Amino acid sequence: FGTPPVLLDRLRPRLIEWAGGASEPTTQRERRQRAAIAFGFDDRHWNEELTLQRYELLYEAGLIEEAGGGRDAIAAAAGKPMVADHRRILATGIARLRSKIKYRPVVFELMRPSFTLLQLQRTVEALAGRLINKPNFRRLVEQQELVEETGETSLDTGGRPAKLYRFRHAVLDDRAIAGTKLPLARA
Repeated sequence: FGTPPVLLDRLRPRLIEWAGGASEPTTQRERRQRAAIAFGFDDRHWNEELTLQRYELLYEAGLIEEAGGGRDAIAAAAGKPMVADHRRILATGIARLRSKIKYRPVVFELMRPSFTLLQLQRTVEALAGRLINKPNFRRLVEQQELVEETGETSLDTGGRPAKLYRFRHAVLDDRAIAGTKLPLARA
């Protein structure tokens, strides 16, 4: 997976230029390090949960239109501008969803009552900000017993009819009874 190519090609040079524009060497180093961590530069791990940190760095560097600074915005790579602080709010929401999706089945709160596995996979990919291998995704959903077949099919697939599934709400009860919650730190 790693850092999306558009970030390496378009944003990385601009962020390096911004970092180098600081008057103090310490500030230059800190800016480069922040950019490397937030955007997965310099062979660092790409962390999809750092959405808000990436937004704030782009804002500070003046690389998005909302910043209104003297630097050119990179519209194609940074997305469409939004009114007031709506992009920051969106970045916060995405970061929370990406964090929460790893330990709670929140994706099903965004799905229709019945859906195909491909629809579910595309929703998870959109939230996670990365593509997922189809067989691995289906295996994971099956192993975790998150869904159950409805007995119906969808003809909206363009090919053969796809089975429809629904979220198995008993999963939440099963996990609560089993005590699979995050451990609390003892004082």
